[in-house]
Amino acid sequence: MATFAGLDADATELQQRVERFHAVREGIAAQVREVIVGQEEVLEQVLIALFVGGHCLMTGLPGTAKTLMVRTIAEALGLEFRRIQFTPDLMPSDVTGTDIIEEDMATGHRKWTFVRGPIFGNIILADEINRTPPKTQAALLEAMQERSCTVRGHVYALPAPFFVLATQNPIELEGTYPLPEAQLDRFIFNATLEYLTADEEMKVLDLTTTTRSAVVQAVTSAEELLDFQQLVRMVPIADSLARYVVNLVRATRPKSEGAPEFVKKYVNYGGSVRAAQFIVLAAKARALTRKRYHVTYDDITALVAPVLRHRILLNFHAESERIDTDEILRRLLAHMPPPREG
Repeated sequence: MATFAGLDADATELQQRVERFHAVREGIAAQVREVIVGQEEVLEQVLIALFVGGHCLMTGLPGTAKTLMVRTIAEALGLEFRRIQFTPDLMPSDVTGTDIIEEDMATGHRKWTFVRGPIFGNIILADEINRTPPKTQAALLEAMQERSCTVRGHVYALPAPFFVLATQNPIELEGTYPLPEAQLDRFIFNATLEYLTADEEMKVLDLTTTTRSAVVQAVTSAEELLDFQQLVRMVPIADSLARYVVNLVRATRPKSEGAPEFVKKYVNYGGSVRAAQFIVLAAKARALTRKRYHVTYDDITALVAPVLRHRILLNFHAESERIDTDEILRRLLAHMPPPREG
């Protein structure tokens, strides 16, 4: 336990916090599995995002239970949940809220009153976020970074904790708009949901076509979740691993000296320093969920793809040869040897 960074607290108290972290994490996963079949990797990524205070983008075809998973996780967390259904005619004020003029019945005076939008919650489900134009998508930019929103010059703080769990359909589908790069960079993960196996689909039929109805119970609170976010940040990471993350992210930039030739050939823009921050934070959370108190190389490599796949912009060479970002990242991990111990 003493290996935790910046540890001044009593070891017994820390032990209790860690045990409670594991109990809550298992409790949330158990509640979600009562409703959601499969998608274990996506569930782990969403929980990691929550434990580090980040936002998560979930990409998948219709019918892959994206919306249901977010709603179920929100119920298991016991937080204030808000859903925004993004459509082509949605306006920014429909997201943030707006000022209206109200008349005081007693005095007859009129005054501006701010009516809060659905963004004022703990967990915001931005459903089908890429079905609304970029103007409305941008309404989330300030909220996702500064945890506040500005309306008519007034800044309003958002509740804590604050998470945006967004779902989107693949951009090849009808009626979708690509997300702005600045907004994509604010998501810690881009988790992809695939179709289930035949056995898993049989289980879905058994759960959803009978009279069975799952009831999701809340297993934690907002205050406890904020404490878990601080606990995750106490997990140490070796300097060699931190340097490896920095070099890995820098290697995704085609103009960087350490970029391999395939990156220079296929990539237009690589990851920012925010990508390195998110990889380290997510690796700390992954280590803690596996009851380890230090980050390993496997923690980093397991999270490189979901952290970086939406931050790398490929050029027409990659498109013509049908090379996607996941393939680039696989080549990059193979190209960069693991850091030496110590």
